[in-house]
This record gives sequence, C-alpha cells and structure tokens, in this order.
Amino acid sequence: MRYLSLAFLSLLLLTVACRKSTPKISKGAYEFITDDPNAQPIVYTKKGVFEKHVMVAAAHPEASRVGAAIMKKGGNAVDAAVGTFFALAVAFPWAGNLGGGGFMVFRAKDGQSYSLDFREKAPAAAYRDMYLDSLGNVIPNMAWLGHSASGVPGSVDGMVEAHRKFGKLPWKDVIQPAIELAEKGVVLTENEAKGLNRVRSDIKKYNPGKTYYLKTGADTTWKMGDLFVQMDLGKTLRRIQEKGRAGFYEGETARLLIQEMAVAKAPIVQKDLDAYHSAWRTPITGTYRGHKVISMPPTSSGGIALVQLLKMVEPFPLKRWGWHADSTTQVMIEAERRVYADRAKWLGDPDFFKVPVNELLDSAYLRKRWSDFNWAKASDSQAIAGGAIPGYESNETTHFSVVDAEGNAVSITTTINNGYGSRVVVGGAGFLMNDEMEDFAVKPGVPNVFGLVGSEANSVQPGKRMLSSMTPTIVEKDGKLFMVVGTPGGSTIITSVFQTILNVIDHGMSMQEAVNALKFHHQWLPDRTTFERGAFSTQALNALKAKGYAIEPQTGTLGRMDCILILPDGRLEGGSDPRADNTSIGW
Repeated sequence: MRYLSLAFLSLLLLTVACRKSTPKISKGAYEFITDDPNAQPIVYTKKGVFEKHVMVAAAHPEASRVGAAIMKKGGNAVDAAVGTFFALAVAFPWAGNLGGGGFMVFRAKDGQSYSLDFREKAPAAAYRDMYLDSLGNVIPNMAWLGHSASGVPGSVDGMVEAHRKFGKLPWKDVIQPAIELAEKGVVLTENEAKGLNRVRSDIKKYNPGKTYYLKTGADTTWKMGDLFVQMDLGKTLRRIQEKGRAGFYEGETARLLIQEMAVAKAPIVQKDLDAYHSAWRTPITGTYRGHKVISMPPTSSGGIALVQLLKMVEPFPLKRWGWHADSTTQVMIEAERRVYADRAKWLGDPDFFKVPVNELLDSAYLRKRWSDFNWAKASDSQAIAGGAIPGYESNETTHFSVVDAEGNAVSITTTINNGYGSRVVVGGAGFLMNDEMEDFAVKPGVPNVFGLVGSEANSVQPGKRMLSSMTPTIVEKDGKLFMVVGTPGGSTIITSVFQTILNVIDHGMSMQEAVNALKFHHQWLPDRTTFERGAFSTQALNALKAKGYAIEPQTGTLGRMDCILILPDGRLEGGSDPRADNTSIGW
C-alpha cells in the first residue's frame, strides 16, 4: 500500500468493507466475477495450444509455422523470430513489412535481458511544420497516406542486427522460407482477402501503373483460397539473403526505394539509408505482485506506461473485486487517464529529448498522481495534464512471441502504422512503405489518427524517431521466464497488454483465456472509455455511468494478442487472438 496517502487508504478500505460480495461463475482455469447474477462469461472460446519444447505465436499461421520449423532445425528463439518476421512481410501485408520498423525485447536463457529499437526515422529533409498549410493547420492525410507519410525503414536493419548478435543458424537459412512463400505464393485467408479488397482503391490511387496487391483478370475480387504470389518481393528478399543489410539499404533495392520516394515532400535519399541504424537500449523493468516486468524503453512509450499502470493499480484488491467489476474498471480507467497524459507530455525519442524515465516511475510521483482521485465521480481529463516533475526541463501493427527449448524468449512488435501502411508499394521491389510520420506530433497539441496528443517532445525533426505505443513485454516469476506478451492496436496496445497481464496474474486466467477476454480502453483524450461489446455487465456499466464516465462500445475489436505462458510443469501455452488469423504453433 506504499503508493497511497493515509486518507486515500482509509477510503479504499472503507470501499472494500462496504462492497457486496459478488457471485462467481466457473470458467476454465479462472472464475468470472460479475455483479449481475444472470450474466455469463462473455469471452471468445478459442483454446490454447500446449507444447513441451518451443512455441511461436504470430498473426498468420504461415509465419508461425516458419518460426517453429526453424527451431526444429536447431535454430534458437532469435533465429525463429527473424524467420517469422520475414514470413509475415510476405503472408501478412496488413502489417508485416520490410518498409516499416519496430521493437524487440529479448530475454536470454541466463536471465539477461536486452531491447532493440528499430523504429523508423524522419528523413534528413523533414522539418517541424512540414504537414501544416500556410495557416498553420494540419493538411489532412498528408502524414497518413501517400509518399510523404513515410519514415526511413528500420525493419531490415533491426533483424540483421538481432541475428548478428544472438542468432545461431546461418542468415541465408532463416530468410529462405520467406523467399519460398513469396515466389510460390501464399494461400489467402478470408481476413487477408477482405483486407486486400478494402484497400483496392487506395492501392490503385497511390500506385498508378502498378498491379501490386491487385487481382487482375475478369474477377478482380480476392477470395479465400486464392494464391497470392509476389515475385518482386521475392527478388528483394533474395538480395537481403545474399547481402544482409546492404541488400536493402544499398544497391538495387535502395535505388528502387529512392526512386519511388522522390516525389515525397521530404524524400528518403541514400544518405538517410546509410545513416539508419537500429539501437540497443536498456529495457524498462518493474515489478508487479512479485513478478518482474521487462518491457520496451523510449522511443516506445509502452514500457514506461505499462510499468506506471501496474504500479498504480497494485495497491488495490483487483482479484477480490473481480474481472471488469465497476471498482476494478474505475481504478484502471483512472490510472490509464493519468498515464496517457504523462505520455503526451514527457515521452519522445531519447536521442533528441531528455525523457525523465526514473522520475516517471518513482513511487512518490505516482502516489501524487492519485491525489485528485475521487471514488464518487470520474476525473475530468481536461483538468489532468502530464505530471509536474520538479527540476526537470522540458498501430497497423503486428506482434509475435517466441520461446525456444533452452528458455530464450523474444517479444517483437513491428509496424507500418495503419493497415497496409502509406498504401505506396516500392516499384520493382514489391514491398509497402510505412506511414509512420503520422506518429509524430505533426502539430503539437493536435490529435493524430489514433486520437493521441503529443508535445514538442515528439515533434518532427530530421533523423528523429517518432514515438510509439508498441509494448513487447516479457514477465518473470521467481526469477524464471513466465510470460511473453504483446499486441498491435495503435494507442490501445498499452492498455491491451496491461489487461492481459492482469488477467493472468490477478484473475487466474490461462494464457488463451487472457487473450480471449474482452477489453476496454481509455487514453486521456478524447475523454471516453471504449469497450468491446459484452465486456461489462449491465450493472457495472450503470455504476460507472452514474459516476460520470463516458463509456461506449467499440465499433470493432481491441488487440490482436500473441502470447506465451510457461506453466508450472514447464509446458508452454500459446495464446493467439481469436479476433483474426493469429496462430500458435510449437512442438
């Protein structure tokens, strides 16, 4: 209870003492606790995958198969992660990529942890107000769609660097499966067929004269079961296989990328490609109920925000109150409100801005952030800004998790931002470019496409990495590997990872149940909570609304989790999201 003032502690204890007991409904390995005696557990029914030695949980079954097969051949978790990454670049163009970037958290079998930042960078020609018109207003879609939306890609450099430092198999062996997928073709799932059909008009608009991602002939509509062949992408992958980093950032691929981007307002040129290098950084670590949490530092906001959230709710008896009970939800919303306000004010590229990491994670600071909490009513986001630090001067995405037989674990979240990125395909090279420039505060104080507000800490500057919400995370228990977790979802990534960890540790769910469980999200601004339909009982919703919470159903789903849990008997449980094609495969 060290984070609470005496007055707040008294109020908390009074609330617990007065709270009525709630009925419990058995559901698998956990009990669903609800205020509504007639409610049933409303979760997806997908079952977890259990294996003894290795596990890969990824967004596409072909990518998971590639990762598991690489470990079958003697590769370790990093080899499998690299192979899975390149397979996703072929089989999952919605978010898998060569033209984007991301983050990796790696925990070696000896317990040492590492994090790799391969986030995209702004080109050297970029400047603070490049997305504003003559009146200082944001030009719609310019940082989101088309050639000017792209930052310098970091994905290939990141995979090369991860393999150089920790890989076991030869580089050519971990790339070969992706080449075969590109050249022989991938059988489209129903979700991928629908996705390609949805972006057909944008692909045609931003790629005149090209036929990439378009189905040609009499029938122009992609269908489940169609074979999707990408010969130019296969050639690009062969150059990367032969020359490593130079196969992308130099030579023919670089020439094609530069030629494609020449029409952008801040075009990517050869000096941008030469200057790009991923960065090894010190992971963010914290504890929650005796578990060690290892996550991603800035340029990602995910690790700091996740540890803040866990520390802020740790004093509360969430297990006793129950999953998605009104009190549980209230403290989670209020913690999220304050953490996202801090994100907007204090987080950015640490190579350009002094991020106050230690101060943001300080217990006294977090206790002060709770000082204006009131059980009786919702806080007002307009009245809650980023916290004051004395003396200090101031997603579409995909995730996959890998554990090998030796206990090495990899958590990678990678992105081209929105689904299919900027919708620009590099002519002759066959890969999509990112639209990550939109993740900058293109005008500080103005929300981006995810509704996130940023400050000068995340303003556009040449060579700067844009802030991210990606939260690849590894959790230890009693000094041993316990859980690997992460998800796509833009601004909702942090809260989805947060809830999944709570689902396992506080609510006793299995890995798959924690992934299946319906989720909610609050991000400070806009001042509302969205939730997947069915996530709350009517009684819990009414109690929250009576206190002034603006809470409304999400039009779609939240999260696409791919996670792994290590069970007490040493088996691995893969939990892949039922909301899409996510698949866990092991042996």
